[in-house]
Amino acid sequence: PGVSVWGIDLSGMTPEEAAVVLNGQFTYPQTAVITFRDDQNVWPLTAADLGVQFDVERTVQAAYEVGRHPKLIPSLRQQATAWRQGIVVSPVIVYDQRAADVYMQQIASQINQPAIDATIKVEGYQAVTTTSQIGRQVDMNATLYALGEMLTKLESGEVVVVVKETNPQVLSTEEIAVTVNAILAQDLEVYIENPHLDDPGPWIASRDALAGMLVLDRVPADDELSEVYTVRFNEDQLKAFLEPLTPKLALDPINARFLFDEETAELNILSASQQGRELNVPATIQLMNQMALESKHRVPLVFKTTEPAVADTATATELGITELISSATTYYYGSSRARQTNVQEAASRFHGVVVGPGEEFSFNYYLGDVSPETGFEQSMIIFDGRTIEGVGGGVCQVSTTAFQAAFYAGFPITERLPHGYRVGYYEVGEGAGMDATVYSPLVDMKFINDTPYHLLIETFANPTNSTLTFNFYSTGDGRTVQKDGPYISNEITHGPPIYEENPDLSPGQVKQVDYAVDGADVTIYRTVYRDGEVLHQDTFFSQYIPWQAIYQVAPGGVPGSSTTPAAEDETASAGGVPPG
Repeated sequence: PGVSVWGIDLSGMTPEEAAVVLNGQFTYPQTAVITFRDDQNVWPLTAADLGVQFDVERTVQAAYEVGRHPKLIPSLRQQATAWRQGIVVSPVIVYDQRAADVYMQQIASQINQPAIDATIKVEGYQAVTTTSQIGRQVDMNATLYALGEMLTKLESGEVVVVVKETNPQVLSTEEIAVTVNAILAQDLEVYIENPHLDDPGPWIASRDALAGMLVLDRVPADDELSEVYTVRFNEDQLKAFLEPLTPKLALDPINARFLFDEETAELNILSASQQGRELNVPATIQLMNQMALESKHRVPLVFKTTEPAVADTATATELGITELISSATTYYYGSSRARQTNVQEAASRFHGVVVGPGEEFSFNYYLGDVSPETGFEQSMIIFDGRTIEGVGGGVCQVSTTAFQAAFYAGFPITERLPHGYRVGYYEVGEGAGMDATVYSPLVDMKFINDTPYHLLIETFANPTNSTLTFNFYSTGDGRTVQKDGPYISNEITHGPPIYEENPDLSPGQVKQVDYAVDGADVTIYRTVYRDGEVLHQDTFFSQYIPWQAIYQVAPGGVPGSSTTPAAEDETASAGGVPPG
């Protein structure tokens, strides 16, 4: 008496009768509905579908054993409790999880998906993208545990499927696609900011070229847990475009040129200074990539700049240019019109030049290119043992004058070569041995400004008087110069004239193309004093070879005697020696 199972009173029944009653009354496995849910997706199943069964036999056995304990006292106590209060026996439920596993696998197959990254590529002038997908994986153990909790309590209800989600590395490429489309929307222009008159450019990269240069990279995002796409231009392709421009765009810094006003002791600007520049290829590539991300289609080249040693803002006091410290004048009367032009053109290259303290002056550096394109004309030059027509005849008049000014300024002369033979132009005034020949780039005339002050050079070519003057302005440091010489020795008489046939000459026509001059060794000594003490002493040695006169005549016109005919060439120099 008093024994029941899930509200069904089994008092007085035999085990068989109890089994019949319970079979008809306990319907949990068939009627209980367990609904699995994943967001909006649901899967309803009965408890029986999930492997839940009611074990009638074991339940009846458990109910029958109430009050039938092997020992008497416990049995009597159970019987008394059942009679007075009743004893409820729990039904025995069998849960076969293998059935639940099968259904969960089916549900998981509809939920599980891999994480897929968003992608981007360029087709034509457009970015083509794919969307990302979040990875989802059903946690079987956690979901089955929640199911077991519900079945244990013989409940119906909803079980939320436990799903582990995995974000893709690249969530979206829509933003970078907007940037790519903006880059390819139009051509790209590369230009020089504040260009010089002869600067090239601008350069245009077409949309086709841009599309071919774009590189899409995957890089860590700010959170360092995911990745994003970035866009840039191919560095190798940009280098292939920019590096050939580097030498074309390079500019040396240019010092300002001045004229010294002796009345005011101030400097007047003759030509402004100019920054030097060198194309900065890495910085230009960086800027191109940066501005591309900002959807800008005009990008300036980036340059490394170098300030000139002498800016046009400098003053005479700052540079130490306060007075005339040396002057030299040479003469070129008798020169041809072309030679006069060359002397004036070459001299202009040095007008206003400033040489810094400790700096070595190079004549060839400031002379620059000597060609018809830069203003020089054909005149007589000494080349390969001959006096011939060549571009720039007369330049040595300028180097000689510069040498003489440096000589009397007391500057150390670091490079000076005499002409191959004596030239009359350079012996007027100073005598022999005070000339300096140049032939760029092999032969130069150099000196060092060994003072703590800047040196300003001014040149004046006077075609009326046939004079060329170099004036050196700086600050005197107390030095004076004593010249000793010229001392002439080992004089060698020139040989007889030489006659050459020239098919361009008419019978009887004679043209002198070289001029006779004796050879000699010439030595000059220089002592430089400062405040009465010897600063340094120099010896300038010149060895001049003898030179024969050369005449050109028509074919068959070589005379049988050594009588020198009258020359028709109008370039004969003073003293009967050829120009240099």
